[in-house]
Amino acid sequence: MKQFSLTFLLAFGTLLNARAADEDGFASLFNGHDLTGWVNANCAPETWSVTNGAIHCTGHPTGAMRTPRQYENFILEVEWRHLSKGGNSGVFIWGTPIAAPGVPFLRGIEVQVLDHGFNVPGKNQWYTTHGDVFPIHGATMKPFGRHNGDRSFPSEERSKGFPEWNHYRIVCTNGVLRLHVNGKEVSGGENCNYRKGYLALESEGAPVEFRNIRIKELPSSNTPPELTAPLDQGWKSLFTGLDLRGWKTNDATAGRWQASGEHLVLRKGTPNPDSTLRTAQDYGEVEFLFDCRPTKEATPIIEFRGSEIKLTEVETGKYQRVTITAKGRSLTVKINDKAVQLIDLPANAPSNSPLGLRDIGSAMDFMNLHVRDL
Repeated sequence: MKQFSLTFLLAFGTLLNARAADEDGFASLFNGHDLTGWVNANCAPETWSVTNGAIHCTGHPTGAMRTPRQYENFILEVEWRHLSKGGNSGVFIWGTPIAAPGVPFLRGIEVQVLDHGFNVPGKNQWYTTHGDVFPIHGATMKPFGRHNGDRSFPSEERSKGFPEWNHYRIVCTNGVLRLHVNGKEVSGGENCNYRKGYLALESEGAPVEFRNIRIKELPSSNTPPELTAPLDQGWKSLFTGLDLRGWKTNDATAGRWQASGEHLVLRKGTPNPDSTLRTAQDYGEVEFLFDCRPTKEATPIIEFRGSEIKLTEVETGKYQRVTITAKGRSLTVKINDKAVQLIDLPANAPSNSPLGLRDIGSAMDFMNLHVRDL
Protein backbone atom coordinates (compact mmCIF):
# COMPACT_ATOMS: atom_id res chain seq x y z
CA MET A 1 0.00 0.00 0.00
CA LYS A 2 2.83 2.40 0.89
CA GLN A 3 4.56 1.52 -2.39
CA PHE A 4 1.34 2.23 -4.29
CA SER A 5 0.90 5.58 -2.54
CA LEU A 6 4.47 6.61 -3.31
CA THR A 7 4.07 5.64 -6.96
CA PHE A 8 0.82 7.58 -7.15
CA LEU A 9 2.37 10.68 -5.58
CA LEU A 10 5.32 10.57 -7.96
CA ALA A 11 3.04 10.23 -10.95
CA PHE A 12 0.81 13.04 -9.68
CA GLY A 13 3.85 15.27 -9.17
CA THR A 14 5.01 14.58 -12.71
CA LEU A 15 1.56 15.49 -14.02
CA LEU A 16 1.61 18.77 -12.08
CA ASN A 17 5.04 19.63 -13.50
CA ALA A 18 3.81 18.89 -17.01
CA ARG A 19 0.79 21.14 -16.48
CA ALA A 20 3.04 23.90 -15.15
CA ALA A 21 5.21 23.61 -18.26
CA ASP A 22 2.10 23.93 -20.43
CA GLU A 23 0.74 26.85 -18.46
CA ASP A 24 3.90 28.95 -18.89
CA GLY A 25 3.16 29.07 -22.60
CA PHE A 26 6.28 27.30 -23.88
CA ALA A 27 6.24 24.49 -26.41
CA SER A 28 9.16 22.13 -27.01
CA LEU A 29 10.97 22.27 -30.37
CA PHE A 30 12.91 19.07 -29.67
CA ASN A 31 11.42 15.80 -28.43
CA GLY A 32 14.72 14.43 -27.08
CA HIS A 33 14.54 11.29 -29.24
CA ASP A 34 14.81 12.19 -32.93
CA LEU A 35 14.84 15.13 -35.34
CA THR A 36 11.11 15.24 -35.95
CA GLY A 37 10.14 18.87 -36.47
CA TRP A 38 13.44 19.91 -38.05
CA VAL A 39 14.54 20.36 -41.67
CA ASN A 40 18.10 19.70 -42.83
CA ALA A 41 18.66 22.78 -45.00
CA ASN A 42 21.99 21.99 -46.66
CA CYS A 43 24.03 19.49 -44.65
CA ALA A 44 24.89 15.82 -45.09
CA PRO A 45 22.40 13.33 -43.60
CA GLU A 46 24.86 12.40 -40.84
CA THR A 47 25.65 16.00 -39.83
CA TRP A 48 22.71 16.09 -37.43
CA SER A 49 21.66 13.32 -35.05
CA VAL A 50 20.41 12.75 -31.52
CA THR A 51 22.75 11.47 -28.79
CA ASN A 52 21.85 11.07 -25.11
CA GLY A 53 18.83 13.34 -25.35
CA ALA A 54 20.66 16.14 -27.18
CA ILE A 55 20.89 17.24 -30.80
CA HIS A 56 24.42 16.42 -31.90
CA CYS A 57 26.11 18.21 -34.81
CA THR A 58 29.39 17.02 -36.34
CA GLY A 59 30.20 20.49 -37.64
CA HIS A 60 30.72 19.27 -41.23
CA PRO A 61 29.82 20.63 -43.68
CA THR A 62 29.04 24.22 -42.80
CA GLY A 63 25.29 24.66 -43.01
CA ALA A 64 22.09 24.66 -40.98
CA MET A 65 19.13 22.69 -39.71
CA ARG A 66 15.96 24.77 -39.41
CA THR A 67 12.37 24.75 -38.26
CA PRO A 68 9.73 23.75 -40.81
CA ARG A 69 7.78 26.97 -40.30
CA GLN A 70 8.43 30.64 -39.66
CA TYR A 71 8.21 32.52 -36.37
CA GLU A 72 7.65 36.20 -35.73
CA ASN A 73 7.49 37.29 -32.07
CA PHE A 74 8.62 34.80 -29.44
CA ILE A 75 10.86 33.82 -26.55
CA LEU A 76 13.29 31.05 -27.51
CA GLU A 77 15.28 29.10 -24.94
CA VAL A 78 18.09 26.71 -25.81
CA GLU A 79 21.00 25.06 -24.04
CA TRP A 80 24.23 24.43 -25.92
CA ARG A 81 27.73 23.18 -25.36
CA HIS A 82 30.82 22.73 -27.48
CA LEU A 83 32.68 19.42 -27.50
CA SER A 84 36.09 20.80 -28.48
CA LYS A 85 38.19 23.85 -27.74
CA GLY A 86 37.51 26.78 -30.04
CA GLY A 87 34.24 25.37 -31.41
CA ASN A 88 32.05 27.60 -33.58
CA SER A 89 28.29 27.49 -34.11
CA GLY A 90 25.24 29.71 -33.87
CA VAL A 91 21.49 30.07 -33.59
CA PHE A 92 19.87 31.78 -36.58
CA ILE A 93 16.84 33.99 -35.99
CA TRP A 94 14.36 35.06 -38.69
CA GLY A 95 16.32 33.16 -41.34
CA THR A 96 15.69 32.16 -44.93
CA PRO A 97 14.71 28.57 -45.84
CA ILE A 98 17.90 27.96 -47.86
CA ALA A 99 21.37 29.50 -47.86
CA ALA A 100 22.05 32.97 -49.22
CA PRO A 101 23.74 33.10 -52.65
CA GLY A 102 27.42 32.14 -52.65
CA VAL A 103 27.61 31.11 -48.98
CA PRO A 104 26.49 28.07 -46.93
CA PHE A 105 24.70 30.27 -44.34
CA LEU A 106 21.05 31.27 -44.12
CA ARG A 107 20.41 35.00 -44.32
CA GLY A 108 19.21 36.14 -40.89
CA ILE A 109 20.31 37.39 -37.48
CA GLU A 110 22.98 35.18 -35.93
CA VAL A 111 23.25 34.66 -32.19
CA GLN A 112 26.86 33.54 -31.84
CA VAL A 113 27.69 30.22 -30.16
CA LEU A 114 31.46 30.37 -29.79
CA ASP A 115 33.85 28.63 -27.40
CA HIS A 116 36.49 30.66 -25.54
CA GLY A 117 39.27 28.68 -27.20
CA PHE A 118 38.39 30.30 -30.55
CA ASN A 119 41.19 32.82 -30.87
CA VAL A 120 42.07 34.71 -34.05
CA PRO A 121 43.53 38.21 -34.41
CA GLY A 122 41.09 40.87 -33.23
CA LYS A 123 39.47 38.96 -30.39
CA ASN A 124 37.42 41.35 -28.19
CA GLN A 125 37.83 44.01 -30.88
CA TRP A 126 35.69 42.67 -33.70
CA TYR A 127 34.25 39.60 -31.96
CA THR A 128 33.87 38.01 -28.52
CA THR A 129 32.99 34.53 -27.24
CA HIS A 130 30.22 35.57 -24.84
CA GLY A 131 27.13 36.09 -26.99
CA ASP A 132 27.60 38.42 -29.96
CA VAL A 133 24.51 39.18 -32.06
CA PHE A 134 24.80 40.32 -35.69
CA PRO A 135 23.06 40.20 -39.08
CA ILE A 136 24.53 38.08 -41.87
CA HIS A 137 24.41 37.91 -45.67
CA GLY A 138 21.83 40.58 -46.47
CA ALA A 139 20.06 40.89 -43.12
CA THR A 140 20.30 44.20 -41.23
CA MET A 141 20.13 45.22 -37.56
CA LYS A 142 20.91 48.28 -35.43
CA PRO A 143 23.01 46.89 -32.54
CA PHE A 144 22.59 47.66 -28.85
CA GLY A 145 25.42 48.78 -26.57
CA ARG A 146 29.08 48.31 -27.41
CA HIS A 147 29.42 47.24 -30.99
CA ASN A 148 31.67 46.99 -34.00
CA GLY A 149 29.74 47.93 -37.11
CA ASP A 150 26.40 46.14 -36.81
CA ARG A 151 27.73 43.48 -34.41
CA SER A 152 26.43 43.80 -30.84
CA PHE A 153 28.99 42.86 -28.16
CA PRO A 154 27.85 41.47 -24.79
CA SER A 155 27.89 43.78 -21.78
CA GLU A 156 29.22 40.97 -19.57
CA GLU A 157 31.30 37.83 -20.05
CA ARG A 158 28.91 35.10 -18.91
CA SER A 159 29.31 32.07 -21.16
CA LYS A 160 31.14 28.90 -20.05
CA GLY A 161 33.80 27.05 -22.01
CA PHE A 162 33.53 23.50 -23.31
CA PRO A 163 32.29 21.01 -22.27
CA GLU A 164 29.95 22.92 -19.94
CA TRP A 165 26.36 23.71 -20.89
CA ASN A 166 25.20 27.29 -21.51
CA HIS A 167 21.66 28.68 -21.51
CA TYR A 168 20.41 31.23 -24.05
CA ARG A 169 17.11 33.07 -23.74
CA ILE A 170 16.37 34.99 -26.94
CA VAL A 171 13.47 37.44 -26.79
CA CYS A 172 12.26 38.65 -30.20
CA THR A 173 9.47 41.21 -30.60
CA ASN A 174 8.63 43.52 -33.49
CA GLY A 175 12.12 43.41 -34.97
CA VAL A 176 13.92 43.75 -31.62
CA LEU A 177 16.17 40.91 -30.41
CA ARG A 178 17.52 40.61 -26.86
CA LEU A 179 19.92 37.85 -25.81
CA HIS A 180 20.18 36.59 -22.24
CA VAL A 181 23.27 34.48 -21.50
CA ASN A 182 23.02 32.21 -18.44
CA GLY A 183 20.32 34.31 -16.84
CA LYS A 184 21.12 37.92 -17.79
CA GLU A 185 20.50 40.12 -20.83
CA VAL A 186 23.81 41.07 -22.49
CA SER A 187 23.36 41.95 -26.18
CA GLY A 188 20.95 42.42 -29.06
CA GLY A 189 19.61 44.90 -31.57
CA GLU A 190 16.60 46.56 -33.14
CA ASN A 191 15.19 47.42 -36.56
CA CYS A 192 15.94 43.88 -37.70
CA ASN A 193 15.27 42.92 -41.29
CA TYR A 194 13.98 40.25 -41.58
CA ARG A 195 11.80 40.16 -38.48
CA LYS A 196 9.83 37.04 -39.37
CA GLY A 197 11.41 33.84 -40.63
CA TYR A 198 12.81 30.43 -39.78
CA LEU A 199 14.85 29.46 -36.72
CA ALA A 200 17.97 27.38 -37.27
CA LEU A 201 20.94 25.73 -35.61
CA GLU A 202 24.31 26.11 -37.30
CA SER A 203 26.98 23.61 -38.28
CA GLU A 204 30.34 25.36 -38.62
CA GLY A 205 33.39 23.18 -38.36
CA ALA A 206 33.28 21.65 -34.87
CA PRO A 207 31.05 19.27 -32.88
CA VAL A 208 28.37 20.97 -30.80
CA GLU A 209 25.23 19.87 -28.95
CA PHE A 210 21.86 21.48 -28.23
CA ARG A 211 19.11 20.47 -25.82
CA ASN A 212 16.02 21.77 -23.99
CA ILE A 213 14.92 23.85 -26.98
CA ARG A 214 11.57 25.45 -26.36
CA ILE A 215 9.61 28.45 -27.60
CA LYS A 216 6.83 30.71 -26.37
CA GLU A 217 5.09 32.53 -29.19
CA LEU A 218 3.96 36.11 -28.57
CA PRO A 219 1.19 38.09 -30.31
CA SER A 220 1.85 39.02 -33.94
CA SER A 221 2.81 42.56 -34.88
CA ASN A 222 1.64 41.96 -38.48
CA THR A 223 5.08 42.00 -40.04
CA PRO A 224 4.80 43.28 -43.65
CA PRO A 225 5.93 41.07 -46.57
CA GLU A 226 9.08 43.10 -47.22
CA LEU A 227 10.31 42.29 -43.68
CA THR A 228 9.39 38.60 -43.91
CA ALA A 229 11.77 35.88 -45.09
CA PRO A 230 10.75 33.95 -48.23
CA LEU A 231 8.65 30.87 -47.61
CA ASP A 232 10.08 27.42 -48.24
CA GLN A 233 9.18 26.28 -51.75
CA GLY A 234 9.91 22.63 -51.09
CA TRP A 235 13.59 22.72 -52.01
CA LYS A 236 15.64 19.56 -51.45
CA SER A 237 19.43 19.61 -51.40
CA LEU A 238 21.26 17.86 -54.27
CA PHE A 239 24.70 18.01 -52.64
CA THR A 240 25.90 16.79 -49.24
CA GLY A 241 28.77 19.27 -49.02
CA LEU A 242 31.08 16.35 -48.23
CA ASP A 243 31.11 14.00 -51.22
CA LEU A 244 29.45 13.07 -54.51
CA ARG A 245 26.62 10.98 -53.08
CA GLY A 246 23.54 11.42 -55.25
CA TRP A 247 25.59 11.88 -58.44
CA LYS A 248 26.64 9.43 -61.15
CA THR A 249 30.40 9.05 -61.21
CA ASN A 250 32.99 6.99 -63.08
CA ASP A 251 36.77 7.04 -63.23
CA ALA A 252 36.77 10.15 -65.42
CA THR A 253 34.23 12.03 -63.30
CA ALA A 254 35.88 11.27 -60.01
CA GLY A 255 39.15 12.70 -61.30
CA ARG A 256 37.66 15.98 -62.51
CA TRP A 257 34.84 16.68 -60.03
CA GLN A 258 35.44 16.92 -56.30
CA ALA A 259 33.62 17.96 -53.15
CA SER A 260 35.69 20.69 -51.54
CA GLY A 261 34.11 21.98 -48.35
CA GLU A 262 30.66 23.19 -49.30
CA HIS A 263 31.66 23.47 -52.97
CA LEU A 264 31.18 21.11 -55.90
CA VAL A 265 34.33 21.82 -57.89
CA LEU A 266 35.40 21.09 -61.45
CA ARG A 267 39.19 20.99 -61.70
CA LYS A 268 40.86 22.58 -64.71
CA GLY A 269 41.97 20.10 -67.37
CA THR A 270 41.26 18.73 -70.81
CA PRO A 271 37.52 18.68 -71.55
CA ASN A 272 36.14 15.17 -71.45
CA PRO A 273 32.48 14.36 -72.25
CA ASP A 274 32.81 11.19 -70.16
CA SER A 275 33.39 13.30 -67.05
CA THR A 276 30.11 15.21 -67.25
CA LEU A 277 28.62 14.91 -63.77
CA ARG A 278 24.97 13.81 -63.63
CA THR A 279 22.43 13.37 -60.87
CA ALA A 280 21.67 9.77 -59.95
CA GLN A 281 17.95 10.56 -60.15
CA ASP A 282 15.95 11.50 -63.25
CA TYR A 283 13.61 14.50 -63.21
CA GLY A 284 10.70 15.69 -65.38
CA GLU A 285 8.75 18.84 -64.58
CA VAL A 286 11.03 20.34 -62.04
CA GLU A 287 12.98 23.40 -60.93
CA PHE A 288 16.70 23.44 -60.16
CA LEU A 289 18.49 26.14 -58.17
CA PHE A 290 22.23 26.50 -57.72
CA ASP A 291 25.00 29.06 -57.33
CA CYS A 292 27.67 29.04 -60.02
CA ARG A 293 31.07 30.75 -60.19
CA PRO A 294 32.83 30.24 -63.55
CA THR A 295 36.20 31.49 -64.72
CA LYS A 296 36.55 33.68 -67.80
CA GLU A 297 37.99 30.78 -69.78
CA ALA A 298 34.72 29.03 -70.64
CA THR A 299 30.93 29.19 -70.38
CA PRO A 300 29.16 26.77 -68.02
CA ILE A 301 26.98 24.24 -69.82
CA ILE A 302 24.06 22.39 -68.22
CA GLU A 303 22.43 19.33 -69.77
CA PHE A 304 18.79 18.46 -69.16
CA ARG A 305 16.10 16.57 -71.08
CA GLY A 306 17.95 16.59 -74.38
CA SER A 307 18.87 20.27 -74.26
CA GLU A 308 22.17 22.03 -73.82
CA ILE A 309 21.88 25.15 -71.67
CA LYS A 310 24.79 27.56 -72.09
CA LEU A 311 24.94 29.98 -69.18
CA THR A 312 26.43 32.82 -71.21
CA GLU A 313 24.84 35.43 -68.93
CA VAL A 314 26.69 34.28 -65.81
CA GLU A 315 29.48 36.71 -64.92
CA THR A 316 32.91 35.28 -64.31
CA GLY A 317 34.67 35.30 -60.97
CA LYS A 318 31.66 35.57 -58.68
CA TYR A 319 28.72 33.48 -57.58
CA GLN A 320 25.35 34.01 -59.19
CA ARG A 321 22.12 32.19 -58.44
CA VAL A 322 20.77 30.20 -61.36
CA THR A 323 17.29 28.67 -61.59
CA ILE A 324 16.22 26.36 -64.39
CA THR A 325 12.50 25.60 -64.63
CA ALA A 326 11.24 22.71 -66.76
CA LYS A 327 7.52 23.07 -67.36
CA GLY A 328 5.64 21.56 -70.26
CA ARG A 329 7.79 21.70 -73.39
CA SER A 330 10.07 24.55 -72.35
CA LEU A 331 12.94 25.48 -70.06
CA THR A 332 13.16 28.89 -68.42
CA VAL A 333 16.56 30.06 -67.19
CA LYS A 334 16.93 32.84 -64.63
CA ILE A 335 20.09 34.49 -63.33
CA ASN A 336 19.60 36.24 -59.97
CA ASP A 337 15.80 36.02 -60.49
CA LYS A 338 15.94 37.67 -63.91
CA ALA A 339 14.71 35.58 -66.86
CA VAL A 340 17.48 35.36 -69.47
CA GLN A 341 16.57 32.36 -71.65
CA LEU A 342 13.48 30.49 -72.85
CA ILE A 343 14.39 27.19 -74.49
CA ASP A 344 11.98 24.96 -76.38
CA LEU A 345 12.58 21.28 -75.69
CA PRO A 346 13.23 19.19 -78.83
CA ALA A 347 10.32 17.12 -80.13
CA ASN A 348 12.08 13.91 -79.19
CA ALA A 349 13.14 15.14 -75.74
CA PRO A 350 12.83 12.52 -73.00
CA SER A 351 10.14 13.18 -70.42
CA ASN A 352 12.67 12.54 -67.66
CA SER A 353 16.44 12.79 -67.42
CA PRO A 354 19.25 13.52 -64.98
CA LEU A 355 20.66 17.00 -64.58
CA GLY A 356 24.14 17.15 -66.08
CA LEU A 357 27.02 19.49 -65.34
CA ARG A 358 29.23 19.50 -68.46
CA ASP A 359 32.98 19.13 -68.18
CA ILE A 360 34.11 22.19 -70.15
CA GLY A 361 37.77 21.96 -69.19
CA SER A 362 37.83 25.27 -67.35
CA ALA A 363 37.78 25.34 -63.57
CA MET A 364 34.53 26.40 -61.89
CA ASP A 365 32.53 25.62 -58.82
CA PHE A 366 28.94 25.22 -57.74
CA MET A 367 27.26 25.35 -54.36
CA ASN A 368 23.77 25.38 -52.83
CA LEU A 369 22.41 22.90 -55.36
CA HIS A 370 18.68 22.29 -54.84
CA VAL A 371 15.72 20.76 -56.64
CA ARG A 372 11.96 20.83 -56.25
CA ASP A 373 9.22 19.00 -58.13
CA LEU A 374 6.57 21.09 -59.90
